[in-house]
Amino acid sequence: MELNAQSQPPRSRPDGAPLIGVTTYLTRARWGVAWDLPAALLPAAYPEYVQRSGGLAVMLPPDDPAAAASVIGRLDGLVLAGGEDLDPALYGEEPHPRAGAAVPERDRWELALLAAALNQGVPVLGVCRGMQLMNVHAGGTLLQHLPDEVGHDAHNPRAGVFTGHLVKPVPGTLTARLLPDALDVATHHHQAVARLGDGLTATAHAEDGTVEALEYPGERFALGVQWHPEARDDLCLAQALVRAAASRR
Repeated sequence: MELNAQSQPPRSRPDGAPLIGVTTYLTRARWGVAWDLPAALLPAAYPEYVQRSGGLAVMLPPDDPAAAASVIGRLDGLVLAGGEDLDPALYGEEPHPRAGAAVPERDRWELALLAAALNQGVPVLGVCRGMQLMNVHAGGTLLQHLPDEVGHDAHNPRAGVFTGHLVKPVPGTLTARLLPDALDVATHHHQAVARLGDGLTATAHAEDGTVEALEYPGERFALGVQWHPEARDDLCLAQALVRAAASRR
């Protein structure tokens, strides 16, 4: 299902539905007949994904990292959305020729949000870039251009278009409890996990061995996926996030 096919009214939500923050892009955008300005923006599929899963969605544009703990203290859950490549300096590398331009304001803000959420026990779901950020935060590294490693471009064959490939969760993990034994996912990425961060577990893989999901240890809900669940009509992960957020409240 394409993104525009998800534009449906949110499912009814109970009073006091969990408040889920979703991080945003910080980029230049054009809209209307004249506007061409810096903007904090988010594909509509992200808030719809939260809303249709029973949560209330609020956008979290880049801010002073010192404010992250206060913001997280007002939320019940956090989604780290997809987007631009992380600055490779964060994991001690020079940029690959195919790496995209970094957005340091977003990197700093989201790293601070993640640290605050983990410290306060707020459930987290990382999507694509969000999963990569979780890995880098834990001391891991990234493959800056995945085709160099796997020898094909099937994870991102066409810019701006999601494609599908098979993912298999690792038995006995939270990811496996939430998802089928194998599933076709919406993918659009040219970077991936290289060295796994300290304490993290790889919990799903593509057929070429690419890490497709990771989890933090323990009973907390802190899960990242390399694919884009918001681009498909499958609410399992967002519903699990909302349940964890509601239980915490």
